[in-house]
Amino acid sequence: MVRLNRIYTRTGDDGTTGLGDGSRRAKHDARVEAFGEVDEANCVIGLARLAARESGDPGLAAIEATLARAQNELFDLGADLCAPPAPGKKDARLRIAPSQVKRLERDIDALNAELDPLRSFVLPGGTATATALHQARTVCRRAERRMTALAAIEGESVGETALAYINRLSDYLFVAARYANDRGRADVLWVPGASQSEA
Repeated sequence: MVRLNRIYTRTGDDGTTGLGDGSRRAKHDARVEAFGEVDEANCVIGLARLAARESGDPGLAAIEATLARAQNELFDLGADLCAPPAPGKKDARLRIAPSQVKRLERDIDALNAELDPLRSFVLPGGTATATALHQARTVCRRAERRMTALAAIEGESVGETALAYINRLSDYLFVAARYANDRGRADVLWVPGASQSEA
């Protein structure tokens, strides 16, 4: 169990932060950016959970439960990212597990089975819950971009399962947003060039 007895330590006053392996990096370092974006994704998922709860739609209880689990798993992901694996050494640190990715895939399939087929790209909108889920999806995609940018840096690494997890989570958020829009029937669809005749 993690114990946090003091909130401020003054160790970050020099613009660095500690990683899980004890090393220190600049707060604008690509690895710190990556797990910082994961933290932001966690925050907006919390807002989406609140919107689902306050919607009064009992059909969204399963989505809220998945989001609660995802928030905990995003802390797992942050722990994964803040402790770079040491090449050639046995790694006993907390890492995202393939079972976490598979669980998200099952949740996606379960929701998707109840949705009307897509006829166009979906605009973020509709219900408050759907809009919050779309916002969470875009922040999740930004975290994914930061993670892939980190993985592309020579000497850095990001686990394949961690990358799969963040990708699948954003897929889940998209499907959940459609589900929150009256199971896809209230989706706001993109109409290509719809306003061009008004110009």
